[in-house]
Amino acid sequence: MKRPLLITDCDEVLLHMAGPFSQWLDEAHAIELALEVEDFGHGLKRRSDGRAVEAEHIWPLLEAFFTTEMHRQTLAPHADTALATISEVADIVVLTNLTDGFHSSRIAQLDAHGIRHRVICNQGGKGKPVADLIAQYDPSVAVFVDDLAQHHSSVAEHAPDVWRLHMVAEPRVAAHRPKASEAHARIDTWHDALPWVMARFADAA
Repeated sequence: MKRPLLITDCDEVLLHMAGPFSQWLDEAHAIELALEVEDFGHGLKRRSDGRAVEAEHIWPLLEAFFTTEMHRQTLAPHADTALATISEVADIVVLTNLTDGFHSSRIAQLDAHGIRHRVICNQGGKGKPVADLIAQYDPSVAVFVDDLAQHHSSVAEHAPDVWRLHMVAEPRVAAHRPKASEAHARIDTWHDALPWVMARFADAA
């Protein structure tokens, strides 16, 4: 019998990232991250002179954060209990945009929060890897959860039958980020998202 499939992002969906990253940037590099800016690439400024951090320096900063500071990331409220409920009826895959070198670290990080599901690292748009997962699992229905609009657009293009839920777990970011146009719904907490996800599964059944 076919089972539903949940494909979920990690950062700012299962685990908070913007707040811990902002705190670390301030402490370690005297860089301010404006959480109200939709594109973080335009929101980093050096405190010394107010200059924007150059684009070529942003990924090295992110890589350094994920190399040494993943312990700072905290669980999004109710994420663990929501996934536990979902796992009773569905398969779950965590599709995270990190390079493969962080795969084991991400697994261990999620395990420490009681989240133990398949983890796939990805770079770029998520539409093709989602389509590959649909082909592999052949689910009765699939739900995709992510905080970034571009990934909803990518999934809409490559796997249009997948339900797409836009979630931004950090309230300070969510307040300034509009709903992704290609998402079917926008819900920013797992407490409220769980009934929506379970309803999609029930409709398919």
